[in-house]
Amino acid sequence: MSTRANSDVCIQVDLSHCPSPHPFSNKRGRVLWRVVWLFLFRPSPRVFHGWRRMLLRLFGAQVGHNARPYPSAIIWAPWNLEMGDHSCLGDYVDCYSVDKIRLGAHATVSQYSYLCSASHNYADPTMPLITAPITIAQSAWVAADVFIGPGVTIGEGAVVGARSSVFKNVAPWVVVAGNSARVIKPRTLEVHRDQSRKHST
Repeated sequence: MSTRANSDVCIQVDLSHCPSPHPFSNKRGRVLWRVVWLFLFRPSPRVFHGWRRMLLRLFGAQVGHNARPYPSAIIWAPWNLEMGDHSCLGDYVDCYSVDKIRLGAHATVSQYSYLCSASHNYADPTMPLITAPITIAQSAWVAADVFIGPGVTIGEGAVVGARSSVFKNVAPWVVVAGNSARVIKPRTLEVHRDQSRKHST
């Protein structure tokens, strides 16, 4: 039993009787995926990215060339996951893909980060599930232990500092950090001397 109050109004709601919004096919798929994750995905050696790409694709994920899903990464529903070429889901990333989660090419999500594409409408007494997609754009880097909320887009080339919480879109090519994350500075890329010499010849 849950009690909700709004000024002088008090509402009691028994949340145990709220039906799941997920159809049976979704539940069945997640159970099967959990078994595959536990016995085939999670125990695989770290370097077996190709093996894990294959398993994710079998469950409907769109996984690009040389993407690197690490074995301890948790994916709630693979069919809602898109990983671009050379993208990375690091160790112990929790990919709560109730809605779509997209990683662009060369995007990196570092260890222990949590990508949360769902929440609950707390203004409704029954707290129905609400979802919104998450996009980590091309060449963006989400550093360690970051929380990213539903509906957030991390812009191309942006960097989210470690242990930040992101609830609003992040512009391209900036560095953000904090709780809630705020812009720290632009992200500028250094061109090393040997690289500039190569391009000039």
